[in-house]
Formats: sequence, C-alpha cells, structure tokens
Amino acid sequence: MGEIRFDDLEDVKRFIRDIFYGKDEERNDQDEPPRGGRPRKHIKGGLGGIIIILFLVFLGTGIYQVGPDEEAALLRFGKYVKTVGPGMHWYFPSPIGKRYVVKTTKVYRVEIGFETVEVGPPARYQNIPEESLMFTGDENMIDVDFSVQYKISSLKDYIFNVKDQYKTIKSASESALRQVVGSKGIEETLTVGKEGIQDETREKLKEILDSYGIGVTIIGIQLQDVGPPEEVMQSFKDVSNAREDRARFINEANGYRNDIIPNARGQASQMINRAEAYKQKRIKESQGDVAKFIKLTEKYSLGKEVTKTRMYLETMEKIMPNVEKIIVDPNLKGSLINFIGGGAGNNEKTNN
Repeated sequence: MGEIRFDDLEDVKRFIRDIFYGKDEERNDQDEPPRGGRPRKHIKGGLGGIIIILFLVFLGTGIYQVGPDEEAALLRFGKYVKTVGPGMHWYFPSPIGKRYVVKTTKVYRVEIGFETVEVGPPARYQNIPEESLMFTGDENMIDVDFSVQYKISSLKDYIFNVKDQYKTIKSASESALRQVVGSKGIEETLTVGKEGIQDETREKLKEILDSYGIGVTIIGIQLQDVGPPEEVMQSFKDVSNAREDRARFINEANGYRNDIIPNARGQASQMINRAEAYKQKRIKESQGDVAKFIKLTEKYSLGKEVTKTRMYLETMEKIMPNVEKIIVDPNLKGSLINFIGGGAGNNEKTNN
C-alpha cells in the first residue's frame, strides 16, 4: 500500500470517492457517456469505506478529558493499567478499555446519625436514631450526630479494594465512634471530653480504613450534636440543673470557707500571741518572785527571829490594812497590855 497524500481539497475528494466507488469505476464513468443524461454510480468499495469510517468514529470515542481536580483510572479488558492526571487523553474505547474519572482533590463528607434534607439556608436535617443512639461507658444512652471529611489518596485502592466506598466509610466511622463513646462516661461525653472523643475516633477510624486499604485520608471528624435522647430530655435537664445547683452551693460554701478560715486563723494567731505574751509575763514575774524569795532567804538566814517577825508583820499589814491590830508580847508578865498600831496611838497603856 502506497503513501496517501492530501495536497489539496481535490485529493481529499478523490480519496473519499476511491473508497466508495473505486478507481476503475471512476475511469469508466469518464470514458462512457451517461445514459439518459444522468451519470452512473456503482459503489465498489462502499462497504469497506463505511467500515473504516465507523472504525475511526470508534477510535474517536476513546478521546476524553481529565479536569484539573480529577484523576482517571484506566482498565484494559477489566484489568487495571495505570492512573493519569489532568489533561486531554486517549485510551481504548469500550469494550476493550474502560476509564473511571474521579475528583481526587475534593473533600467528601459522610454523615452519621443524621441526613441533610435541604442545604438551605436555612439547612434542614433529618435524624436517624438507629445510627445516632449509642451507650456510654457508664451504661447511659446518648444521641450523637457527627460527620467525617475525607479525600481520596489512592484512586486505584479507592475503586478496586472495596465495593461501596461511601457505605464502607460510614459503617467504619459509626463503629469507631461507638467504641470510643463506650469507654467514656456520659458527663465527659457531654462536656469537656468532646475534643478528645473526636481525636480518638479519628485515630480508630484511620486504623480500620488502613486495614481495608481503601485509599482515603481522613481530614477531620466533627461532632455535630451530642445530647440525651428526646424521650428523657426533661429528666436529663432536671439532673443537669441539680448538678449546677450542687456546683453553685459548693462554690458558695468554698467562698464562705475562704472568708471564715482566714479570720479564724487571724483570731487564733492573735490569741496565741496574747498567750505567749502572758506566758512571758508570768515567767518574768515568777523569776522576780524567785529572786525576791532568795534575797529574803538570805536575810532570813542572817536573823531568823527578826526576819520572821518582820515578815509576819508585813503580811498582816497587807492582809488587814484597815483593821485595828493589837500586838501582845508573849514575854510580858502581869496585866499590862501594849497597844501597837492604828487607833491605839493615844492609849499606849490601859489597865483592866
């Protein structure tokens, strides 16, 4: 078969005419005059030309385009061949080849426990109790709605390793969250433990999906709504209010304690200081009394009778300062009585 060249439009027309009518028929048509004023046309290569055109059209269906945020997985006779990126490509058409074009930079979202009915605004959601109701570690039931965001990291694994990607990720997410919530108490789940639950669920879900080889990367897990079931909502509010009252009473008691204890400690410190001062005073007084007693003892040892009498007299003056005192000398004989002291100054001697 020789080289086919198309130098001008006439060459293209001639080529098409050769395919449908053949070269010999075209020469015969030029040599023989037409009968009845109409040219004769005999299709010799028409079937072959149609086949060629259909084949070219068939090959043309293999042209496809991959968007900037997409990738295409190519199969030949049902077997994976390769993955191509953005741009214009050609591949064997069906049934020889097959291609799956998927957005790989898009962040996909899986909803568990609820379903978005209308995006809005305002958005409307429908609760799915069979997905959202779960037990906590302290055997309380809780209603949890959450969502999972992920991206495709390996298109080949994403397409061929699992059958239903969305359902698989949703089931794995629900299972991971139930495991984590089942290890927590209801109070922790409803209050300060939400962030920790999200992190633990993400790690648990990553382990599950990696074991499946699903070819996705978890971007994040978000707890949308966490609360008790509607049937026990009022009772739960009563319990919550009681806990808040308890916390308030505890805070008030702590405030009262913080006010009373410092005052009591101050008073106790003041009393201790006073007692310490009184102790020191009594010690000094006792030491002074001891020193005084020692001196008296020394004087007493020098003149026991005189000292004894003087001490007796001084003691009597202290005990009875305003009482008339009569002192009788035991050595006196007869009826003479000596009066010494207040009230007897003018009667030094009295006869009976």
